Amino acid sequence: MPPTAKITKEMVINAAFEVARTEGAENINARIVSKKLNCSTQPVMYHFATIEELKKAAYEKTGEFHTEYLLNNQENQKDVMLKIGLNYIRFAVEEPNLFRFLFQSGFAKENNMLEMINSEELTPVLSVMQEAMKLNAEQTKNVFITLAMFVHGYASLIANNSFEYDEGLAAEHLKQVYKGAIPAIREKDGI
Repeated sequence: MPPTAKITKEMVINAAFEVARTEGAENINARIVSKKLNCSTQPVMYHFATIEELKKAAYEKTGEFHTEYLLNNQENQKDVMLKIGLNYIRFAVEEPNLFRFLFQSGFAKENNMLEMINSEELTPVLSVMQEAMKLNAEQTKNVFITLAMFVHGYASLIANNSFEYDEGLAAEHLKQVYKGAIPAIREKDGI
């Protein structure tokens, strides 16, 4: 009889991530995750004492996936701001279950916009934006807040209401927002 494969913690997290992605985070449970792994529920519960802990681990993996998605194909882009904004909205179109898990499930560690903007997870995105806009860190955060409110609202409408996504229209609106936000921040700071 061949030895049974060892189910690692990473395998359990990956399976929970896939459940969130395909079926929604509300369906992460020991039975469904173990079915994805073709094992009993014992290995799942061995690595995670509670399903809540497993959901938090899957949430963190989803956050990493989202950051990579936002920064995808940033090299040689003339309009980095547009690309990041459209990637955020496109994420809601292509990954609605993951979008809802990240932003509408209550698993976020941050309690408000200030905590979110100062979180370690957002640093890579802010760095790319800061370089593209040629602003200081505080100014970049102010522009980010303006953009975040717009793209999150746009993305939420799509992820939750099956609105048809028109990338050209979204790009036009997004350009208006950030092209207005950057000069407003510069003017406010006397630049």
